[in-house]
Amino acid sequence: MLIRELRAKASIPRSRLADRADMDVSHLARIESGEGNPTLFVLIQLATALDVKPETFIKGLTAADLPESLKPYSEADFRRELRRREQR
Repeated sequence: MLIRELRAKASIPRSRLADRADMDVSHLARIESGEGNPTLFVLIQLATALDVKPETFIKGLTAADLPESLKPYSEADFRRELRRREQR
């Protein structure tokens, strides 16, 4: 959502931002809608095209901000999960 908001604030059409970021407009649309999963490289491209720092997109984020399906394991959680699987 942040990318869409920054783009709207700068009054840049999606197609122009996609061109400036050297990406396909459909990829940008998926990212803006939350369906796309941009790489760090793509975030840097978008930050450059929007004239903001790349950390604008990730500052303050933690694992708690990830969707439930993407939750990472801490080392302790990972070891617990391995033990649980071994006990089956």
